[in-house]
Amino acid sequence: MIPMTSHTALAYGRTSLKFSFDESQFRVVTKRSGRDTPLSDFEVGAAFDSPIASPPIDEIAGSDDSVLIVVSDATRATASAQVVNLLVRRLVQAGVSPARMAIIFATGIHRPVSEKEKTELLTPFVAQRLRVIQHDAYDVAQLTTLGTTQSGITVEVNSALKEYSRVFLTGGITFHYFAGFTGGRKSICPGLASAKTIEATHMLAMDFEAGGRKAGVRAGALDGNAVHEECERVATLIAPAFGINTIVDENKRAVKMFCGDWRLAHRAGCDYYLDQYSLEIPEKRDVVIASCGGFPHDINMIQAHKGLDMAALACNDGGTIVLLAECSDGLGRPDFLKWFDARDSRALEARLVNGYEVNGQTAWALLTKAERYRVCLISDLAGDDVKRMRMVPVKTIGEALEGARGGDGFIMPRGAALLPKAGASPSS
Repeated sequence: MIPMTSHTALAYGRTSLKFSFDESQFRVVTKRSGRDTPLSDFEVGAAFDSPIASPPIDEIAGSDDSVLIVVSDATRATASAQVVNLLVRRLVQAGVSPARMAIIFATGIHRPVSEKEKTELLTPFVAQRLRVIQHDAYDVAQLTTLGTTQSGITVEVNSALKEYSRVFLTGGITFHYFAGFTGGRKSICPGLASAKTIEATHMLAMDFEAGGRKAGVRAGALDGNAVHEECERVATLIAPAFGINTIVDENKRAVKMFCGDWRLAHRAGCDYYLDQYSLEIPEKRDVVIASCGGFPHDINMIQAHKGLDMAALACNDGGTIVLLAECSDGLGRPDFLKWFDARDSRALEARLVNGYEVNGQTAWALLTKAERYRVCLISDLAGDDVKRMRMVPVKTIGEALEGARGGDGFIMPRGAALLPKAGASPSS
């Protein structure tokens, strides 16, 4: 039988890498149903008019209100340029003066948003007319304390959240390897929390007594997920007025939007996303080729790890994972490599017990996979840095496959956007 050859272009930064494959050997992993149509401005407006479990925007905010709009930073694809532009116009129609509005970027412990990124994320129209606030999780002058959660975690957030009468959250929904999903409450915690609060909530992902991840903490899970539940408790202390959650396509355009009550609209979006973007596979395979989905999903190694986490769910132990992650912004933090001085993942976990840091947990998660699989990384990172993280630096997919053991494989074009579930008959 003559093999059927197919061709694909896998996103890499702002470009793509071409790959030809035998259809009898590789299966492309995609979402449950076909392509979605990007939302028009009219459709976004219609969603504003029919919110989930909430009054419409013009009944929430008016001329007497001040409004703070929370926007994700450049490491997220949320279609914010379209959504925020239309939201601001709708608020103006409701009577809110632009002078009484502000944008704040939910950067968490990430770097600040650059001027170029600000324009891309907001459009020049919004960036030039509204006050823009940069959150700094380490600047105590920016922070206010709201008390403690029932778990005893001290809640410190950006003071702007209490300085405006109405807080509107915007964000995007996709899988998150330990918070379950992105979006919703994450705009507040970790997005606008202090480094101390972020550390305390993220530490709940680890089970330092039994070792490894805490039960219930995983991608696609909210109920019983200690990290999600604690971040939601923090956001409850803010009581946002309205939440807007988008789902974007491979071109970063909004294709679905769930808005309204900040908690219930987010839950509805997560339920939809889990249904459409999780895929049952009959069994794992020896090779998984995964693109993170291009920029901004592969902006740095800390973000790119999320694609590796999903790829691991589809790969046999000892198999090869080929990860495409340009990492134009480098590692994500200059001190990220320090964690890989540990002998192995167990030693790294022991370090976290006595000196936990958020990115140390990411390093631990990466190292556990590098020990379990042969991870080949196509990136712009220095080869020595890649080796230090226990991965194999390669220039092409073909080079990575030369060292792979024989067997069938999966191709994952969108990395962390899709959740493989092994052990059942495929549903599509």
